[in-house]
Amino acid sequence: MAEQKRSLAGIALIVAVATLLSKVFGLFRQMAIAAAFGVGVVFDAYNYAYVIPGFLLILLGGINGPFHSAIVSVLAKRSDRSAAPLVETINTIVGILLLLVTILLFVFAAPLIDLVAPGLSSTDTGREIRSIAIEQLQIMAPMALFAGLIGIGFGCLNAANQFWLPSVSPLLSSLTVLIGLGGLALFLGKGITAPENAYLGGAVLAWSTLAGAVCQWLLQIPAQVKAGMGSLRLRWDWRQEGVGEILKIMAPATFSSGMVQINVFAILFFASYIPQAAAALGYASLLVQTPLGVLSNVILVPFFPLFSRLAAPDRWDELKLRIRQCLIFTGITMLPLGALMAVLSRPTVQIIYERYAFDAQATEITASMLYVYSLGMFVYLGRDVLVRVFYALGDGVTPFRISVINIFLNVLFAAVFVQWLGASGLVLATVAVNIISMVALLIALDRALHGIPWWNWSAPIIGLTATSGVGGLASWGLLLLLSPYLQTGFWQKAILLITCGSGGMAVFLLLTIGLGLPELNELLQRLKQKFFA
Repeated sequence: MAEQKRSLAGIALIVAVATLLSKVFGLFRQMAIAAAFGVGVVFDAYNYAYVIPGFLLILLGGINGPFHSAIVSVLAKRSDRSAAPLVETINTIVGILLLLVTILLFVFAAPLIDLVAPGLSSTDTGREIRSIAIEQLQIMAPMALFAGLIGIGFGCLNAANQFWLPSVSPLLSSLTVLIGLGGLALFLGKGITAPENAYLGGAVLAWSTLAGAVCQWLLQIPAQVKAGMGSLRLRWDWRQEGVGEILKIMAPATFSSGMVQINVFAILFFASYIPQAAAALGYASLLVQTPLGVLSNVILVPFFPLFSRLAAPDRWDELKLRIRQCLIFTGITMLPLGALMAVLSRPTVQIIYERYAFDAQATEITASMLYVYSLGMFVYLGRDVLVRVFYALGDGVTPFRISVINIFLNVLFAAVFVQWLGASGLVLATVAVNIISMVALLIALDRALHGIPWWNWSAPIIGLTATSGVGGLASWGLLLLLSPYLQTGFWQKAILLITCGSGGMAVFLLLTIGLGLPELNELLQRLKQKFFA
């Protein structure tokens, strides 16, 4: 068991460092986009055009996505010798299907944009955004194919105990966009924000995004071949053992995760009627997804293969202990971070985005969305933890059914909340749906595992919620106290943000230590050994 703990800690450290590098580059990418285009037509269009290719890249190609999860859950239980032909067969099946999807995206780009954003056709500016978005979607259509191949490759590498490359390779997508924007800036100079260059800017943004996906796929091929996890060979042995098992998990898991992403479509549907809302949603979402992505990978990547190995009924007691551990790690990280980001949403947006084309008005609308996004960080990741437990149990149907219901709830909530809070109401609808989804998954898991220790799991989360709230209040008090003196320049705002955030986190840690959670004590002990031994 001690060896297993060291293994989990080692994997988590590798994933943390690699994912952090990727997310830092992603943040730089978004800062460059904000400086170049602000909340103008180019990035507004990109958010509508990217919704389907980006959805597929996250859904199919992302770590912890259904393709990755299905491959890991099956290969983790099989011998290395059977891996290569199995992976090559899955690559062939998925490649053919996603090539068809790519063609459909290119041909039907215009009606798809109209479906996602019907409100664009109502104004002259909206029609320009629509035209740019259609061209961008056609350029990025091949990402559908590469997304699936990337997801399968990531699953293979994780099953082969290789975690660095899958976690770090997404930085290539950010790097290609930064290179594309840098070239555009050199070519156009200050004219990069000129209205007449909007189509060129949109095309460069789309082509550089596609280039990033291609680079991610190319990077993983040598490592996958070296690990004995298959090559580029086309294999048509669809009846071999393991193919059906993977597809049994992959198909409903894809639909289930897809239902979650369809909620994004619903949000953009309503956002298309609100000027600048889509761009602001993109900027706010990135600020939440940066820490969420790092911590999600740190928590889920090492735990998911463990869940799969504990899926047999005679090991469910240990599985329940690991689920509790995973949920509490999620609470320790997400609850205080969400509280602090909500309180510090405005100075956070100012520090990261407010320069050049991104003005004070853009800061206000983005900060209002970031505030609501931050409140839902724990349930977003907590829901993902529970979904991975079902995948490990070989059940992709239950999360799918819950996700279908949540689509209708999301549309209903969005229609109601947008009347109340405007664009921020769209984010609140997503948060509400994630809460309902997590509760429903817990109820379903209680049935699947013949009972779960409700109080043993929920009591620590209640305590962490309370200490996070107090930490957030402490940070808010420091913000009120120091804001009059630290509001004029970049470095003063940075000092304000760091001071308020550190103060709130210190209060959270002091109060949380008093809860006596063994998971926190274990985490602190590991940090002590790592940095002070």
